[in-house]
Amino acid sequence: MHASAVAASGMTSRSSIASGAGGPLRSGSSPASIVRRDERPLSSDTALTQLRLTTRAEHDRMESILRLTEPMPLERYGAILCGLDAFLRAWEPRIQAALPERLQGWFRSRRRGGFTSADVEWLRAVEGIDPVPMAAHLAAKLALGDLAEVLGSLYVIESAAPGGRVIAPHLKRTLGLDQGRGASYFHGFGGETGVMWNNFRVLASLEIGESSRSTVRACNSAKRTFAALIDLFAPLAPATEATAMRQEIPQQIAPALLVAFGDDDPESTRPMPLDDMHVDLEVDDEPVEGDTVLELPLEDLDEGGDDTVRMQL
Repeated sequence: MHASAVAASGMTSRSSIASGAGGPLRSGSSPASIVRRDERPLSSDTALTQLRLTTRAEHDRMESILRLTEPMPLERYGAILCGLDAFLRAWEPRIQAALPERLQGWFRSRRRGGFTSADVEWLRAVEGIDPVPMAAHLAAKLALGDLAEVLGSLYVIESAAPGGRVIAPHLKRTLGLDQGRGASYFHGFGGETGVMWNNFRVLASLEIGESSRSTVRACNSAKRTFAALIDLFAPLAPATEATAMRQEIPQQIAPALLVAFGDDDPESTRPMPLDDMHVDLEVDDEPVEGDTVLELPLEDLDEGGDDTVRMQL
């Protein structure tokens, strides 16, 4: 593979982000809503937002390596397909095995490795293109220890699928390729692709839920999956960028999530938290009747202290 911000009409307040797994913002139903831990979440898409923002640098790097919307010779396209086929051959069975039984059928129906294998065979048989085999060593070593890590890794492949709607017409226009003729992978499931992407978004949001720990684990897993793909395709990068492609991309997980995640993170890739973990917002005035007020839960306060801080919207 994303932090939220609070702001409204120039009226702000002050909040401190303290260590501990404080729950996400929640909304109430009264005009002056008080956020409580047992109410409906303000947003169910926090995990997906974090995944998108956390992996933005890796996504951009992959685009700069593959350059799928630029003209290319058929041989280069064949090398890309061969790499995708190698990755999916190693990755899909591991994802299938790591998912709980209740999600086995769901994933089985959306596996795309058969498309890449068919495309590679078509290029070899019809166009005489015999790409050099590629080995996805890192894909075989990705940590998939819990559902959050599996969904984070899945996000990388699932989020790329809608891009086929742009890439497939380009391949047809420039290389004469189509569904069943060397471009089945990018056609994917056709008109169902958008529905399937939305289905994954809902599933990931529900399964990862409101847990900061699970969100961070999903983000780290997505970054490792992108790193495996970047390593696999680095030989296809322009010569001037090849060295940069192999350099490690720094972690950019939201500081608030890192604080909530706690100090017992076993991940060696976890970034160091910022030294100053509070946010200062200018106080313009006190809340008046009709304003919406959020109550943010905090942890690790002194004995007897209030465990919330009120913030005006």
